[in-house]
Amino acid sequence: MKISAVIFDLDNTLMDRDYTFRAFSQKLVADYLGHIDAEKARDIIGYMRIADADGYRPKRGFFEELVQLLPWTDKPTVDELFAYYTEHYMKEARLMNHALEAIQSCRDQGYKLGMLTNGTHEIQYGKVEHLGLEPYFDVILTSGEAGIKKPDPKIYEMVLEKLGTTGEETIFVGDHPTNDIWGASQSGMRGIFLRRSFEWDKQLGVEPWYVIDELNELEDIWQGVKR
Repeated sequence: MKISAVIFDLDNTLMDRDYTFRAFSQKLVADYLGHIDAEKARDIIGYMRIADADGYRPKRGFFEELVQLLPWTDKPTVDELFAYYTEHYMKEARLMNHALEAIQSCRDQGYKLGMLTNGTHEIQYGKVEHLGLEPYFDVILTSGEAGIKKPDPKIYEMVLEKLGTTGEETIFVGDHPTNDIWGASQSGMRGIFLRRSFEWDKQLGVEPWYVIDELNELEDIWQGVKR
């Protein structure tokens, strides 16, 4: 079984998006809603987490809802909230547990490294730079740069072409059953499903190659391949 490359998702795979979004929400509430008490602030932060739908909701609709529902003293516009998000969100980014160990374990095996992530290029690449991940990767591709997003089959082919590998010799690691595992499988890649916010969807018609709960489990997988 030959492995030449490993492609990682970013949000809730290499970056702890749950922490990052919570930290951003806390900052937004502190900066804009300093007049409310601590209990109300906690309620609003909890509401924002649910309304954000783990990042899969279009941001404009999310910010439109915030403008209408939050108890502003000086109500911002949607564009102002967008600008605030663009400036501050990426600065709250934090690595997932064992992310650097997982990256290094791939490098130790001699695998090429790719990253494929949905989102605007400015925001996603800003996270990558803030986390210091850029030097580790041979290829980083955002859907904003590509003009298409996961699970469109063409975006996986684009990153494979940039890496110079085939799907059959490439592994995809991610937390989203459709975007990361099913989509990659359509290009022949085997998928390693990192359990985070999503349960595995049996209706997809494919199964992950492996299921893990922490990124440091990848080392055992590579060692098993080598044996």
